[in-house]
Amino acid sequence: MKKLIIASICVALGVALSTTSIPIGPARIFPFQHMINVILAVIVGARFSVGAAFSTSCLRNILALGSPLAFPGSMIGAWLSAYLYKRYHTIWAAAVGEIIGTGLIGAIVSYPIAHFLLGKPLALLTLITSFSMSSIVGACIGFIVLQILSRRHLLHKEEQ
Repeated sequence: MKKLIIASICVALGVALSTTSIPIGPARIFPFQHMINVILAVIVGARFSVGAAFSTSCLRNILALGSPLAFPGSMIGAWLSAYLYKRYHTIWAAAVGEIIGTGLIGAIVSYPIAHFLLGKPLALLTLITSFSMSSIVGACIGFIVLQILSRRHLLHKEEQ
């Protein structure tokens, strides 16, 4: 029940923060879903992390705050983040999992969806670049938050 409550609070936080962007050069990135994925991967594990990513993507699409490309990117990133954390038991592994899962694998999986939705070819490198920029910044923020929580002994890691 505790994991469900934490994941639900993070879903609400992810929807609320989805309008906040950070300018990086000419681009605007939305890193907060990636931050939440890393935090949830460490705190509640894969099942709840992926469920929260799916729920956040659904709500963002219903509220016209996101795109269908959020589904594969966020869910794959959430799963790989939790998987690598469980395997290596380090916060950096969760951050790397989010970056690879969303920035690379999620972008590749999103490519045919983007092509279908836009009705014209889109460069795969464009998706990889935008997904990677956002996931790198978000994973770094999540890493920093988790490091602060860990150093203050406030981090209750996923129970095995």
